[in-house]
Amino acid sequence: MKLLVVGAGEMGRWFGEIVASELDADVAFADADPEVAEAAAEAVGERSVSLSTDERFDAVCVAVPISAASEAIERHAAKAERALLDVTGQMADPVGAMAAVAPDRERVSLHPLFAAANAPGNVAVVADESGPVTDRILHALESAGNRLVETTPAEHDEAMETVQAGTHAAVLAFASAAEDVPEGLTTPVFEDLSAVAEQVTGNAPSVYAEIQATFDGAERVAEAATLLADADADEFAELYRAAGGTAEKTGTEETER
Repeated sequence: MKLLVVGAGEMGRWFGEIVASELDADVAFADADPEVAEAAAEAVGERSVSLSTDERFDAVCVAVPISAASEAIERHAAKAERALLDVTGQMADPVGAMAAVAPDRERVSLHPLFAAANAPGNVAVVADESGPVTDRILHALESAGNRLVETTPAEHDEAMETVQAGTHAAVLAFASAAEDVPEGLTTPVFEDLSAVAEQVTGNAPSVYAEIQATFDGAERVAEAATLLADADADEFAELYRAAGGTAEKTGTEETER
């Protein structure tokens, strides 16, 4: 199999390395920054090509930022003779773009739900038009220890409002509001959340900015924080129970006590 990975950043490199190792494929990396493509190729033991190459491949995988996904799919789809894939992080627009420009080819959208350093993990999958090439690639991902989770573009993108946009907003808001605390005056919850904040803020801010620009969710976090801050004791208790999913059980629990 010959594979072109358009976008040689973290996830493009992760994807290309799996296909190269699990399928013994000929993998080429292309990137707007040729040095990034060369570095990825060297790290994986494969090769780099120019974005403007006229070479044809069995499969092309687009691994660019969300905001550039549709344009990259349109630009590079013709290089794919059999299959077109993306690992951009949003699904509705890439799936639509692939169907429009490659209606006669296999088409699969993937979203690894982890940073490459934390692989393997769950990989969301929308197989819009599966076939032998994409089946082999999906099997390679499973063989590398990943769990494939079939979904739809709408279900995935709605979930990311909570899983990514809302979660990141809550963590970053905590990190922004937190003040220095004397040693020894912490709680396990504070320490755990501080560790999560350190993990999130250790990555490129552009990745999180793309997520916030693409998915709703941050607004709901802000609204919930305002409700908690303004609540009286009874209102706070109600919000607390709702947050724990116990609101409907309250009457029964109080009776049993």
